Amino acid sequence: MLRSFRFRLLCCAAILLVIFLVVLMPIMREAFDQAVRQFSNVRLEERANELITAAQVVDGELTLPSRLQDLRLETNKVGNHLGYFYKPKAKAWSESITAIGESSDTRALSSGESMLSTEGKADFRLSTDSLGRHYYVYDKEINLGGPDLSVITMEPVTEYDVLRTSFLRRFEVWLVVALVCLLALIAMGLTWSLRPLRRLKYQLDEIEAGKREQLDENVPSEIYRLTRSLNRLLTTERMQRERYHDTLGDLAHSLKTPLTVLQNTLDEIKEKDVGCVQQLVIMQSQIDRMGQQIGYQLQRATQRKGALISKRISLRPLIDSLTTTLNKVYADKQINIKTDVSYSIKLQAEEAALLELFGNLLENACRLCISTVKISANLFEKEVVILIEDDGPGIPVAKRNAVLQRGVRGDSLNPGQGIGLAVVQDILEGYSGYLEIGDSALGGACFYIHIPI
Repeated sequence: MLRSFRFRLLCCAAILLVIFLVVLMPIMREAFDQAVRQFSNVRLEERANELITAAQVVDGELTLPSRLQDLRLETNKVGNHLGYFYKPKAKAWSESITAIGESSDTRALSSGESMLSTEGKADFRLSTDSLGRHYYVYDKEINLGGPDLSVITMEPVTEYDVLRTSFLRRFEVWLVVALVCLLALIAMGLTWSLRPLRRLKYQLDEIEAGKREQLDENVPSEIYRLTRSLNRLLTTERMQRERYHDTLGDLAHSLKTPLTVLQNTLDEIKEKDVGCVQQLVIMQSQIDRMGQQIGYQLQRATQRKGALISKRISLRPLIDSLTTTLNKVYADKQINIKTDVSYSIKLQAEEAALLELFGNLLENACRLCISTVKISANLFEKEVVILIEDDGPGIPVAKRNAVLQRGVRGDSLNPGQGIGLAVVQDILEGYSGYLEIGDSALGGACFYIHIPI
């Protein structure tokens, strides 16, 4: 599908110009032929009138002066004009009738296709002689005081054919050049006309990069309502984000302060009364669980799901920072973490969200692996697919959908609340991505993270 308005319009204009050219050329050929016939008819009529003016009947015989004004009517060279008189009602062609010009099969030229409508008893037609040569023939009936005669002037079509071929060839070349220039002018006009849309695109890119907060509303009327609606959406989204931030800040303060008090109280009880250690451990675990749940809910609420304003984060430095930290945390396992991620891959997301997403997955991989963890990324046309693999026990196919649900744990030997993969799912959903679980070539699990670009 053509996704560019400019390219679509240029293709449409080019198709229309080609159709125009295909339709115009036959019209131009016919117009040229018609003009040639008109010109030949006028010229042959002039020649016939010259013959009529010069002809005289002396003692019942038709005579012509020894030299006519138009020398072409006197020469016998092939291809020149012919002119002669004949008796149309005679049973046989009389050789005594004066003929001027080149010898030709005048009997064959006495008929042909009429080319133009003429006044009176004149006829203009296209005829062919016995040798297959084509002539424009002008035939007019006259009376010079004796029997009725017809005067005929003619000229070969070949010289017009040469002129026609030369003219049409030059016309086609110049027409193509003109159409190419016209297409270039249309392209320039489209570039200028679509400039507001191109400027709108750049402004949206700046908004996504956090460099601009509003769109310029000084735009053509056709896109003014669109621009105004987008500005309203941006303003509403920003106000909601700020309100959520303030509300959640108050919530965090109101919840974490009591938890801190409880934590301090437990520490004091442990120091004074060692007899209730088991009960204190239970209370401590519940306080930790409450803290994890509060952190999880705060993370979900502060996540900018579908926010228009987000920067493009380079993936490789972020992965490197996480692997460096995890190598320190699991130094006793001496994990071999392999990273195959290009520095050119960037994701349009919040850095905190990406740290949470990959931190959860990499921490799980390092915790469950035997000795090797591999991170790789593949860039496609519409998405980036990141693979996190390990050589641990893997996840059975029957449990793969279940472990993505909140509160469900795939590892029951280590402490946890089973919300890590649920957090990953929520973050990916906020960016229209998704998570898949498969088998790794290393022998353990492979997590496929799909993130649109």
